[in-house]
Amino acid sequence: MQVSLMVPAPFDTISGSALYDRRMVEGLRAQGHRVRMVELAGRFPDPDQAAIDAAHAAWADLAADSIALIDGQALPAFAALAPAMTPREAVALIHHPVSQETGLSQEVAQRLGTLEATLFAAVPRLVTTSEQTAERLAADFKVDLERITAIVPGMEDLPRSSGSRDGGCAILSVGTLIPRKGHDVLMRSLSRLFDLDWRLTIVGGADRDPVHAHGLMALAEELQIARQVTFAGEMAPDTMESLWRNTDLFALTSWYEGYGMALAEALRRGLPVAVTATGVAPTLVPPEAGVVCAPGDVEQLSKALRRLIFDDSLRRDMASVAWEAGRTLPSWPQQAALLASVLDRSAAS
Repeated sequence: MQVSLMVPAPFDTISGSALYDRRMVEGLRAQGHRVRMVELAGRFPDPDQAAIDAAHAAWADLAADSIALIDGQALPAFAALAPAMTPREAVALIHHPVSQETGLSQEVAQRLGTLEATLFAAVPRLVTTSEQTAERLAADFKVDLERITAIVPGMEDLPRSSGSRDGGCAILSVGTLIPRKGHDVLMRSLSRLFDLDWRLTIVGGADRDPVHAHGLMALAEELQIARQVTFAGEMAPDTMESLWRNTDLFALTSWYEGYGMALAEALRRGLPVAVTATGVAPTLVPPEAGVVCAPGDVEQLSKALRRLIFDDSLRRDMASVAWEAGRTLPSWPQQAALLASVLDRSAAS
């Protein structure tokens, strides 16, 4: 089977969607399938002319026997090609609807929503990274659930985090510096805990929304916690591995998640978590492994973080439960096999 995966360039970021795509490509190739990566220039997900031109060029360059697999971030650039999606048996890979991204203007959100509605209707098969996203496509875009296959991210066999071992509580948050990730909520919650010994490292690129990223750094100064907060940017895998190993608590306070890959990785590494009730968090996090708060609720989150930061023994107990929960998550080869079965159906049509 030959697959052409079309994604926004560059394809080397640490974002959850890019990691999912990379692991799926590796899994498909390991099974003997031929996967061609097509990186599209231009602005995404709200496409500029360069993105539209790149999408049209990629579509024109598709081999006759290649399955078109289009990442949801790139999909709006293919809007004019919607009539060709059905006969081509194209497959869309949806991490979450881009029109529902936090921080978009009303005009951009409406435009992207219209494009997505047209494209979701035209694409014969859709793959989502969670059941929750599948249900959202059905509810908000009237997509028939029979056309959707939910394939949650897989997990590697990761080592258990050992903690910081140098006093205080080392907190890690992983997510691109965009409004949806709610880093401001996390910082506001932590700023109330001036009597506790904690430090926060935020790993995530600032390129998607430089204005918001600059605002987060200014907020740390305003809250007088700049010395306790490190904006680490994107990190190389070996450096990231060291950071995971020396973390005591994982926190992610998103307003919305399609799945929440960083959360799943935290559980896999045996870390207690403090997260918001988005994506799979309400069902993935056992009550004894962490706390799940309402999105945007600074007061509730701050109270929960106080307990976790103050009580070392509570974190150790939660870490044990998180480790056991993480062992039950599926592997990447298993999930790549599920994706291959969806693509096989397109190839056979």
